[in-house]
Amino acid sequence: MSQEIFDLAIIGGGPAGYVSAERAGHKGLKVVLFEAKSLGGVCLNEGCIPTKTFLYSAKLYDQAKGSDKYGINVEGATFDYTKILKRKNKVVRKLVGGVGAQMKANNVTVVKDRAIIEGRKDGVISVAADGKTFSIKNLLICTGSEAAIPPIPGLVYPSENIITNREALDLAAVPESIVIIGGGVIGMEFASFFNSLGAKVEVIEMESEILLGMDRPMSAQLRKSYEKKGVTFLLSSMVVKIDGNSVTYKVDGKEETVTGEKILVSTGRRAVTKGFGLENIGVELTKAGIKVNEKMATNIPNVFAAGDVTGFSLLAHTAYREGEVVVNNLTGRKDYMRYNAIPGVVYTNPEFSSVGLTEEAAKEQKVEYDVITLPMAYVGRFIAENEGGSGETKILLGKPHGQVIGVQMLGNPSSELIFGASMAIEMEMTAAQLEEVIFPHPTVSEIYKETIFSR
Repeated sequence: MSQEIFDLAIIGGGPAGYVSAERAGHKGLKVVLFEAKSLGGVCLNEGCIPTKTFLYSAKLYDQAKGSDKYGINVEGATFDYTKILKRKNKVVRKLVGGVGAQMKANNVTVVKDRAIIEGRKDGVISVAADGKTFSIKNLLICTGSEAAIPPIPGLVYPSENIITNREALDLAAVPESIVIIGGGVIGMEFASFFNSLGAKVEVIEMESEILLGMDRPMSAQLRKSYEKKGVTFLLSSMVVKIDGNSVTYKVDGKEETVTGEKILVSTGRRAVTKGFGLENIGVELTKAGIKVNEKMATNIPNVFAAGDVTGFSLLAHTAYREGEVVVNNLTGRKDYMRYNAIPGVVYTNPEFSSVGLTEEAAKEQKVEYDVITLPMAYVGRFIAENEGGSGETKILLGKPHGQVIGVQMLGNPSSELIFGASMAIEMEMTAAQLEEVIFPHPTVSEIYKETIFSR
């Protein structure tokens, strides 16, 4: 065993891992970070960043094709998929390099190898990697998640025609047609991308509406906007088998079949809890992932977990915050994780953003509330920049004090606005307090104040 003892070891260099390493190193802890693949994890390499790079190219293409509405003529607008792909790879390389630079700047030791937890003795945890054994005072597990592959007869993954988000980001060409199994966030974002680039897109969703967990009426609005763009949605449909490029699904007791050049499986993700020795120290698991408390601590002293591996909120920004909670508590600042104000964004065109309670969740939790809705068109900036576009803002106010408990926004650029609602919920702001906030004019952010005053 190495005589050198690290204050903190982190297994996994994704959002939870590298942010925790940076914060801990900055605060003076001696940190080692183990990552077998690329720094940045799924988010940076095959998720958040490359997907948004793709979607921005698609949005520019959509704008070019519709620019005549703004008095700008772009005749014969085309796209170069090879350049889109190359730019995505360039962006990823740049950001991966940036994470590496952050680790170096904060004196984090990076070990590019798979880590195996060997055991725990006398309060010291031993981890093997790169032919060495590392002695650790505190261990943070950030092994992330992977695509969940459902047990559908005929589904062979990986294969030429069946892909997940990982392969979808590296296709050699845009498929002429694609069947997407799953109408969640990932499924909808790829539906948006491939639809913009001219592919025939069909989405099969087992629920009665897309985007389970988001506001139902707004989800329906988004779906209808994509139906107008040519996307087909097969709702309340259960996939029963796959045969080559054909997908058979059951709806209303009848079996139907659709075909696609590619079949994208987007049925959720699952925590990665195997293959690195959790069993050697007895870390407790749930069906979703590693069991943790509000300080992200496991049942084993000095062992923590953050990010997708906990199976609770599979979002990069949640992972950031969970890792910060661990580091804060290790460095003398009392902190705990709260999940009531975590924003979620669907980066379609238009964007769909949400934070806090939806009406469905409020009813399920028996929370009394008032609801206010207002079209985005009530603010001038939205009309100026979204010719022919529509959208809506919905604010839930808890009774009897009128505090903000939930906000949903459909329309661009809601992804850049939803943080304001997160802050309002976190700070337990009331409608009366929000009325007193001065918003810059003209901006789409004014929709918050306009919605509150419309009640």
